[in-house]
Amino acid sequence: MHIGGRRGLAAAAVIGAIVGLAGCGQPTVRATAGTTPSSPEAITGMAGAARGGGAACVFVKPDGAQKFGHVGWGFKVPGTGRWVYGAVENPSGKLYTPPGGDIGAWHAEGSYDRMLSEMSTDAHYPGTSEHPYSRYRCTKSSTHDVNRARAMIRTVEKRGFLVGVDPRTGELTSRDCLDATYDVLKAYRTRHLTPAPKLSVPNVWVEELWGWSDRTLTPR
Repeated sequence: MHIGGRRGLAAAAVIGAIVGLAGCGQPTVRATAGTTPSSPEAITGMAGAARGGGAACVFVKPDGAQKFGHVGWGFKVPGTGRWVYGAVENPSGKLYTPPGGDIGAWHAEGSYDRMLSEMSTDAHYPGTSEHPYSRYRCTKSSTHDVNRARAMIRTVEKRGFLVGVDPRTGELTSRDCLDATYDVLKAYRTRHLTPAPKLSVPNVWVEELWGWSDRTLTPR
């Protein structure tokens, strides 16, 4: 959708009024854990994840972004016990930060247990939600491309943050926490990854990860 001139300003104003100073900047539908069927295969063995195979996780702050939902990501480095994980936190709460600006992007690498520990305590970039990441959903993936995923991490960390009208193109679009999470996991070639159109709602998208495990994440 192309929106310019007064119409674009009006759209931006409406989005701003709805979203406010949201960490991930999305309209909300309150998600309820456990409404999506979970595959036994996805639930078991995630720490090892069949050492030769791939796996991916989505970490969730259901109360993030004024309860609109905030997400981060993790993926397995096949043949190892290591995972790469991170997020775009958008600490300023602004709807737009130009490329190269501070969007609270970070990533780290470690064991599965270390990943859960650090995500559960906001170890790398403390957030402002009532709780840190409190839910996570994972799946095994027979397809994977670690190099492409690493390249995408570099891309999302540099491209800025946006929810609304892009000042460069006039398009109504997004480059937020969900876009970062989806783009990284798509580059990884994660199986059964639900599409995330621009301006999607994180708490709704999380419910649409059919066949992924669904667990509570508590500080550890």
